[in-house]
Amino acid sequence: MSFVADLHRSSSNAGMAEFQEKLRLQHENSMHTDLEKLLTTAKTPEAEISRKDFEGFKKLFHRFLQEKGPSVDWAKIQRPPEDSIQPYEKIKLKGLPADVASSLNKLAVVKLNGGLGTSMGCKGPKSLISVRNENTFLDLTVQQIEDLNKSYNADVPLVLMNSFNTDEDTKKILQKYTHHRVKIHTFNQSRYPRINKESLLPVATNLSLTGENEEAWYPPGHGDIYASFYNSGLLDKLIAEGKEYIFVSNIDNLGATVDLHILNHLVSQASGKRCEFVMEVTDKTRADVKGGTLTQYDGKLRLLEIAQVPKAHVDEFKSVTKFKIFNTNNLWISLPAIKRLHEKNAMDMEIIVNPKTLDGGLNVIQLETAVGSAMKSFDNALGINVPRSRFLPVKTTSDLLLVMSNLYSMDAGSLTMSPKREFPSTPHVKLGSSFTKVRDFLKRFESIPDMLELDHLTVSGDVTFGKQVAVKGTVIIIANHGDRIDIPAGAMLENKIVSGNLRILDH
Repeated sequence: MSFVADLHRSSSNAGMAEFQEKLRLQHENSMHTDLEKLLTTAKTPEAEISRKDFEGFKKLFHRFLQEKGPSVDWAKIQRPPEDSIQPYEKIKLKGLPADVASSLNKLAVVKLNGGLGTSMGCKGPKSLISVRNENTFLDLTVQQIEDLNKSYNADVPLVLMNSFNTDEDTKKILQKYTHHRVKIHTFNQSRYPRINKESLLPVATNLSLTGENEEAWYPPGHGDIYASFYNSGLLDKLIAEGKEYIFVSNIDNLGATVDLHILNHLVSQASGKRCEFVMEVTDKTRADVKGGTLTQYDGKLRLLEIAQVPKAHVDEFKSVTKFKIFNTNNLWISLPAIKRLHEKNAMDMEIIVNPKTLDGGLNVIQLETAVGSAMKSFDNALGINVPRSRFLPVKTTSDLLLVMSNLYSMDAGSLTMSPKREFPSTPHVKLGSSFTKVRDFLKRFESIPDMLELDHLTVSGDVTFGKQVAVKGTVIIIANHGDRIDIPAGAMLENKIVSGNLRILDH
């Protein structure tokens, strides 16, 4: 029986409760002892950074030991009140002020840049993958903000939250933007120790990131933004420069551009009723059933993630009728509010316990938090139901195919759906495992097909596309094991199934 199970076995017996409290203390003391030992293995500057990180980790670990069962009482979950999620159109009706620059000068853009490109078969930070005309995610972000600064004669800085996995490579590349009209700042999210699932102790033997300790550390989810932003000194620096809000989003969401109407809504409110937190949500489709949603809970607007849902209610959570919207992770957050809540230790975020198995077979857990889950700690929090176009994440090569295609046109780093597409929904694209890695994916297309009239594309097996292929309606191409299908240059496939022996059938 693992210690976690020992710890969380509930009993009305007072003696049992006392035993559990002793166990908790024992675990906590052992953890603190091990963390102190780890700090002695590094030179002073590195040890000092790790000491700050460990303070945050200790708080999280303490809460992890205290928690019993699910963090959500399903009976308390209510639909959010009508006025707590505003339609974007209503926000837009206000129009824009004459002086857009003064609003922009109160803003900084923060991109979450801690992830690697490994799931797409790429080495290094995901933000350095080319997504459109040789431009990377980072290039497009810089172009967007530079365009804003030039158009409105404003000074919106870009802030990158890196992780220990991405920091070095990102900093090297930043030199290429020195002559762009964007100030770029970086800070690092914390580095936390992975915990052995059985002993509940760190698996690391020293503070190094190489050799046997390569897998011993992890960046603790984007909820860490509040503490690491504060600890870096950058939060205070931006407040001193007159910045009031940050717009936070994932760097791989190409729809997350600065929206002047949302910004105006925030900065034009009376100071006593200032909205401190806006979460952009959008309507759920069947592809989004796992996305976090907004609920009313204990009188506060609260993000509910699938990991918090009791098993018996998962289907209800996935329902498109009960929970109609999901979190895009595009967030607008007040800087003074982050400072206030962090200093009061009042940032309330649920713990996500993420189990992993290391290469050697060791079972570990990593404790994480999500940036949106702090929503309930902020005053006058609001959801804004935005168009789907503000959620365009590139998580796979299937997504990459969409954003590289003629479905989108690009202007100053921003992608917009082509006006030539008759209906605004995005086609559903599913590429098989031969396309998973970007390198393989690029080899299989001589040029990206015309997808303006596509509804659904499934490709599986050893398939290649010649130049100037067009796919329309529903197209399914399946090469059986050992077969290969080459779609010839100039082919036009409309509502076709192409199977292993290259028969072309009407669908």
